[in-house]
Amino acid sequence: MVIQAPDFLQNLLRHLSLLLLVTAASVAQESSPAPILPPGKISPPPANYHFPDKRIYTFSAEWHTLVAGTGVIHMETAGRERKIVASADTLGAVNMLFPVRDRFEARFDPQTFCSQSITKHSEEGSHKRETAIHFNYATSKSLLDETNLKTNEKKHVESDLPACASDILTGFYYLQSRPLQVGDAYEFPVSDGKTAIVRATVEKREHIKVPAGSFSTVLVVAETISGSLQSKGKLWIWYSDDLEHTPVQIRAKLGFGNLVFRMQKIEN
Repeated sequence: MVIQAPDFLQNLLRHLSLLLLVTAASVAQESSPAPILPPGKISPPPANYHFPDKRIYTFSAEWHTLVAGTGVIHMETAGRERKIVASADTLGAVNMLFPVRDRFEARFDPQTFCSQSITKHSEEGSHKRETAIHFNYATSKSLLDETNLKTNEKKHVESDLPACASDILTGFYYLQSRPLQVGDAYEFPVSDGKTAIVRATVEKREHIKVPAGSFSTVLVVAETISGSLQSKGKLWIWYSDDLEHTPVQIRAKLGFGNLVFRMQKIEN
């Protein structure tokens, strides 16, 4: 099959900007198991939960032998909320052919793990956009507003929202707060303007090596099982098998091959 370069690069970088950002996080683990909830529900963090404020994670994205880009993410306090700040940038040949400069910011309630908002400034090839999503739980609606920075065209979309939902960044902080014992399975809602249910299954333990070091890990397979992203968002994530559950490696299987994300460094 012949892949046209623009389509190939756009698909590659779309996954790069999404996957680099939703996986680069580390959370302290509670000492006792979290309560079992009905499918599709989010539970509050336990009383002894500690957020990894100001810890910076850097990932590389690799396709075969090609380093496609980097992603950086960290969390900090923002009044009564927590704020996640992340970036995704292309490198080398990919940057020359289809440059990407994406900047994300997500806010959530640390008492409940419910997302409050997410904003994105995206520069992908010739496309430049500002996107903001606000989660209005009082009206059970998510409100998406997007501006095309080249044409000034605006879009407003309202979608149904459950009583508590995560976003593509906060969802991985939430997942890492779970016990992550082999055989465990978790389901919770994630919204990018439209809501999907994510199922994460802890499959096995493995020892792996990445540029940041060698780690004993648990392998978690996460995929969307309903909603607009159904069958489009499957990831294999290797979390460190300790109290922090650091995601040290991520793999996404795409139509044109595997995209692999490796932890490069951790900074405090």
